[in-house]
Parts: sequence; C-alpha cells; structure tokens
Amino acid sequence: MMEGKDGKVLTPGEMLEALVKNKSMRPALIFGAILLLVLFLKPWVQIGAGERGTVLNFGAVQKTVMGEGLHFRIPIMQTIIPMDVKVQKALTSAAASSSDLQEVSSEVAINYHIVPDKANIVYQSIGVHFKERIIDPAVQEVVKAVSARYTAEELITKRPAVSDAMKTTLSERLLLHNIAVDAFSIVGFSFSKIFMEAIESKQTAEQLALKAKRDLERIKIEADQKVAAAKAEAESLRLQRANISPDLIELRKIEANLKAIDKWNGILPQVTGGGAVPFIGVGDIQKR
Repeated sequence: MMEGKDGKVLTPGEMLEALVKNKSMRPALIFGAILLLVLFLKPWVQIGAGERGTVLNFGAVQKTVMGEGLHFRIPIMQTIIPMDVKVQKALTSAAASSSDLQEVSSEVAINYHIVPDKANIVYQSIGVHFKERIIDPAVQEVVKAVSARYTAEELITKRPAVSDAMKTTLSERLLLHNIAVDAFSIVGFSFSKIFMEAIESKQTAEQLALKAKRDLERIKIEADQKVAAAKAEAESLRLQRANISPDLIELRKIEANLKAIDKWNGILPQVTGGGAVPFIGVGDIQKR
C-alpha cells in the first residue's frame, strides 16, 4: 500500500497517477509497459528439431518455410504452424483380391516423411491429418491394384517382388502430395479358411510325394549296390577258376597229404585185410 503526504492510503488509480507525475519513474514505467506488451504479443517463434514452420499472413499460406531455430514474426498479422517432417510410421489394413479371385487381407506398414521444403504446400492442400486423408486411401488402392496381378500362391511365394511393386507404386502416388516413402513392408497376408486348408492339403501331398520319391531312389540305390556286389563276387569266382591249373591241383593234393601226415600219431592198424598173412603192427615189433 502507498500513502500520500497527508498519510492517506492511495487507491491503485491514484498510485499510478502519482507514479506518472513522478518524472524519475517514467523510464521504468515505459520499459515495463514495453516488456509487458512484448510478452503479451510474443513476436518470436521457435521451430523444434525435425520441424518446419508454415507462415500464415492473416490466415494465408506464404511461400516462406521456416527452418529449425528461433524466428521473429509480426504479431497479430503472422501465425506460424509447425509441421513435423521427421520419419513417421503408418500401419494400414487393406482388403483385395488376387488374380485367381481369392480374397486377401493385408496389413501394410510404411515409413514416410513430409518433403521439408514443401511443408507449406502440404498444410495448404491437405492439412495436418494427411495420414487419414491421403496415406491410408493410397495404401488401400495400391494393395488392391498390385494384388490383382498375382495369384494367391504367388503372393506368398513371390512376396519380395510383390512388396517392391507396392512400394514403387505407392511412392509415385504419395510424392504427388509431397510425401516421401522411406520404407515399405507387408506385415502379413491372410486368406480365406477354405483356401488355407487347400494350401495345407497341397503341401501335405507334395511332402508325401517327395518322401515316396526319395524312398524309391533309396530302394533303387540299394538294388544297384546289391547287383554291383553280386557282379564283383561273380568276377572274383571267375578269376579264381581261370587261375586253376593241373599243377595247382597237384600242389593242393600234396599239401593235403602233408597235412594228413602231420596229423598221424605213428600207430598203424594191427591187422589189415582178411587173407591168411597178417600184417604185424609196428607196435608188436617194438615190444619184441
């Protein structure tokens, strides 16, 4: 509270009038008023990392795009709209049909960003809700168009080629709206239950056929091995027979006789034959 010369308490209006009349306080009052005005009007704007500033003069989009950092603006006249130009992710679901009229449900993920120098045009033509207005419809249309070029089986077996075709088509489509596609991936394909059962049955039949083929090849190899072994044994016998000669036969007989002599214990039979002249054994002679 502030008191006058007579000790009376002054009202706020009287206090301000007294300060104005006081010439020594005028510079401080002027500076304070200017400071309050600056803080209220805020004639600057800060553009953060990964952003661009779209300049509006009384609501009209200007050609100037502000980069990162601190910038000055004309209060009341100018409004700055920050636009995020960092890489963003969008996940979109799309239903389509293959060339063989199979229903296909796809889930697609893309990474994209606004072309920084065209942030003002994106704001002017699309606004800030460009995912719902441009990206999702474009993804759904591209998935339908590309899926119709392939059969349901090719969508699975040729997935990288399908993904590349979708990314190329989508990139061309979104670039018309100054949105660049950084990455594209098919998160998943899903088909009808009947088609999936048919695919499973086909795979089972192919596996059984492959197993039967491998078993047949194994049996054939084993038969070839047996035939080769029989031929080798027959050839060995043939060579052995070819090498048999009269001298070899005589040699084998001699070897057999020698083995018989080695096994003889030296005892001869006591009497042999049924005639009148007996054969006296060696043992009897030795006793005498």
